[in-house]
Amino acid sequence: MRLILASSMLSGILALSPQIASAQAPGEASRTVQGGGVFVPGWTGKIDANEEKQGRKLADAKLSQAGASMSVTTGPAVTYWNPANKASGNYTVKATFTEPKYMNLNDHPHPYGIMIGGSELGTDQQSYLYCAAYGNGNFIVRGFGPEPFQVNGRRGEANTAVHKAAGPGEPVTQDIAVSVKGDKVECSINGTVVGSYDKATVVTPGKMKSTDGVYGLRFAHNTEVTVTGLSVTKN
Repeated sequence: MRLILASSMLSGILALSPQIASAQAPGEASRTVQGGGVFVPGWTGKIDANEEKQGRKLADAKLSQAGASMSVTTGPAVTYWNPANKASGNYTVKATFTEPKYMNLNDHPHPYGIMIGGSELGTDQQSYLYCAAYGNGNFIVRGFGPEPFQVNGRRGEANTAVHKAAGPGEPVTQDIAVSVKGDKVECSINGTVVGSYDKATVVTPGKMKSTDGVYGLRFAHNTEVTVTGLSVTKN
């Protein structure tokens, strides 16, 4: 009887093992973009520390320009900026992001958006905040200071203002803006404020050093996006 019971238990474990392996399988790996690098004058970037630990490099993603449009293909998760692009006090940074083929390079939605308050960028002490949209109607607000920190949860949240792609391979466009207004930091997507946060909760030890600093662009791994209209205005 014990032999039969043990055999049954072993059979059950073996039957479950593919499911267990699947549940423990690593996430989608970052691609290597052929011909990668930074090809916009004055711009540079830095991939995430966890990507660097896996042997990835900035040249595994690509930033290029055609006319007034910048094109980004990742590769590892990356933040791009031009050191000359700075904002201080009360301001709004905005741009339009178009994913021409939703989920073209990934098996689940990945975000992209605006970065502000960049300090000591490119170093292990860098600090900044970003708001990014997904093509499935979600958005996420996060930062580095220098360790990553969450503002609206590990996977962000849904908001009806965020556009949804009709399906994989279909285009989706998001107008994203991050504003500093007095004691608030706001993220707006497609003309609607989707998140408003007390500045004191993000400008604090271990998070941002300041909302003053360099602004730029933020992309998760394995994304393909075009960016137009990157600009800053005083509030």
